[in-house]
Amino acid sequence: MFCNDVISLVLTEILDAAHRGLETWSVVRLSAVDPESLPRDRQHAHGVKGWGDLVLVSAQTGRNREGRMVSADLVEQYAQALDNVLDVVWAAGGKPESVTRLTVYVTDAGLYRRRQKALAEAWKRCLKGHRPALTVLEVAGHVDEEAVVAIAGEALV
Repeated sequence: MFCNDVISLVLTEILDAAHRGLETWSVVRLSAVDPESLPRDRQHAHGVKGWGDLVLVSAQTGRNREGRMVSADLVEQYAQALDNVLDVVWAAGGKPESVTRLTVYVTDAGLYRRRQKALAEAWKRCLKGHRPALTVLEVAGHVDEEAVVAIAGEALV
């Protein structure tokens, strides 16, 4: 009976705190899902599982804090877009390891493939070895006509 009383008390406290709009505690667990049937990628996971508060990040472009495009170069825009995604994640209480999925929208998939080594360096600098799920899609263009890449993200914090 004692154990049930403690569990009941803890649950009551959590629900009361949530009802008052107070943050209880933040526990996030993420792990990569890489089935043996698929080749393991060094940079990204085939899937990610976990739990926490979901943060959805709108597609970010290579615009800096002042709203200026950092460069016409794919790699520089990519690095800035990743930084912008991570700024949103940080603002939500997360960190690079909180990112579960990134979707990259490029206007030139051939250029993306040719610049893969430099893009991988930007990825490593921003994500510090973390391997979220990744999708890369070629699009006809972006609403922001200066953008050659946009990155949307999801995180659990």
